[in-house]
Amino acid sequence: MTDERMGDALWDALEHLPPGGGVVFRHYGLPPAERRALFARVLKVARRRRLVMIRAGNEPMRGEAGVHGGRGRGLRTAPAHDRREAMAAIRAGADALFVSPAFPTRSHPGATALGRSRFGLLVRGLDVPVIALGGMDARRARSLGRLGIHGWAAIDAWTKGKG
Repeated sequence: MTDERMGDALWDALEHLPPGGGVVFRHYGLPPAERRALFARVLKVARRRRLVMIRAGNEPMRGEAGVHGGRGRGLRTAPAHDRREAMAAIRAGADALFVSPAFPTRSHPGATALGRSRFGLLVRGLDVPVIALGGMDARRARSLGRLGIHGWAAIDAWTKGKG
């Protein structure tokens, strides 16, 4: 997941993602022309590194492989913070879910984290890949591995060198 907080650490994070991984481009706070220009720069790196690049929001971007939480073509991912949201996203055609917040996160200060038990209950029996989000790092991802997560996403884990 990208956002403005990453600053120049975005470029280092992109270089450390494993090939086959993905980038959800957010950067909602940028004016449209700047957002499109940054998307194009990130896409160039993503293609070189063989990363899947999707955008968040409703503004289509040239070269996107899909969309997160918006309208568009290609791969469709959606956020899910509870079982109701997860089921609604699946019924609406989501190909994968970002379930959050798994753990406390700076992105949503004060939000109640799911923790391992509630995370497990939320994702049990879902028939789409689940990506854990919220306070994630490699250690926490391993701790959720037996719950059948497909992967994990983060902002801070990549910018602090914990990925």
